[in-house]
Amino acid sequence: MKIMKFGGTSVGTPQRMKEVTSLVTKSGNPVFVVLSAMSGTTNSLVEISDYLYKKNPDGANEVINRLEEKYMKHVEELYSTDEMKQQTRDFLKDEFNYLRSFTKEIFTSFEEKSIVAQGEMMSTNMVTNYMKELGVKVTLLNALDFMRTDKNAEPDPVYIKEKLTAKMEENQGQQVYITQGFICRNAYGEVDNLQRGGSDYTASLIGAALDAEEIQIWTDIDGMHNNDPRVVDKTSPVHQLHFEEAAELAYFGAKILHPTCIQPAKYAGIPVRLLNTMDPDAEGTTISNQTEYGKIKAVAAKDNIIAIKIKSSRMLLATGFLRKVFEIFESYQTPIDMVCTSEVGVSMSIDNSAHLGEIVDELKKYGTVTVDTGMCVICVVGDLDWSNIGFETRVLDAMKNIPVRMISYGGSNYNISFLIREEDKKRALQSLSTNLFTD
Repeated sequence: MKIMKFGGTSVGTPQRMKEVTSLVTKSGNPVFVVLSAMSGTTNSLVEISDYLYKKNPDGANEVINRLEEKYMKHVEELYSTDEMKQQTRDFLKDEFNYLRSFTKEIFTSFEEKSIVAQGEMMSTNMVTNYMKELGVKVTLLNALDFMRTDKNAEPDPVYIKEKLTAKMEENQGQQVYITQGFICRNAYGEVDNLQRGGSDYTASLIGAALDAEEIQIWTDIDGMHNNDPRVVDKTSPVHQLHFEEAAELAYFGAKILHPTCIQPAKYAGIPVRLLNTMDPDAEGTTISNQTEYGKIKAVAAKDNIIAIKIKSSRMLLATGFLRKVFEIFESYQTPIDMVCTSEVGVSMSIDNSAHLGEIVDELKKYGTVTVDTGMCVICVVGDLDWSNIGFETRVLDAMKNIPVRMISYGGSNYNISFLIREEDKKRALQSLSTNLFTD
């Protein structure tokens, strides 16, 4: 069985919902479909929650009424039979009355998560009803019945597999199984969400639980590109990536995929394909545990980076120095992107400035601290094993006219990273494209 996940833009209008249905039913084989909320809906639900936090029920009701009007118009466009129109109107009316019920009670983060979950509830019900109208054998499985996180807010794969397998056995013989992405219950049974990776994470977890043949992530672009198309001209899709390569690109700026969301597929050995709903016949990008040897694949960039250097003569031969430095970042829950060390100092980069002042104050106990803001990490990804003689030279040659603050190489077989000024980013990305990807 294949898992097919469609994002908010892919189900953003009645016409898009019809196109998704056509894609899903095209092969005639059983498929498992994961849907996000219609584009713009989650933002509206967050806005409703914001008004309720501020104890402004009138503002919340105004947004609810606007959203309800929009959905009721979609009903007229999506369905052709009066019976299905009425059935969907009744469902949506209950949904919006449920949202209004929150304007009369105490409002906390628990209620907010219940409100935000309704976007996926509405999109999955609408698409399921449309498929039923067409005569498709389809069943809607509620993600809240099987998708759960543990006490550490991490997905519980044993629970998910057990509950989902039971649900599939109860609903055998269907052509299409549909569920909500992003939403789940936590270890205490409360409505929650997967946060990182959202619906992509749901699709990957379901794929691993069902031992799927393939997980397809459908978006509005044709896979991962070899550079940032917003900055560089003439980029092209990368057709094959190793899971590690995809994770590096996702972490360092390729927004199409969150680095966490494909981990369940990686561990289960299930390939993930990134495909384009606007161009279904495009090859897209396949991510798997297969390495394509001897190739540099792609470049990504991550902005708003801060470089911190701590210099200390006491560091020379001092055991425990790095541990003390890293513990400071850990105590403020601030991840480090890059690290470079010398005999008398260590440089690090971070992308979270929330506790920068406190971190710098703590670091000053151990040495002289310098901070550089407005930086950018450029990440070059491919088969960059150290035995591939000359590969790092090609990358460095492309960067020869760019001032480089830090270089990280050797921590991974798939990545060389450069820390540069943001103002040099476009020039660096263009030079890398010209030197690495132009025939």
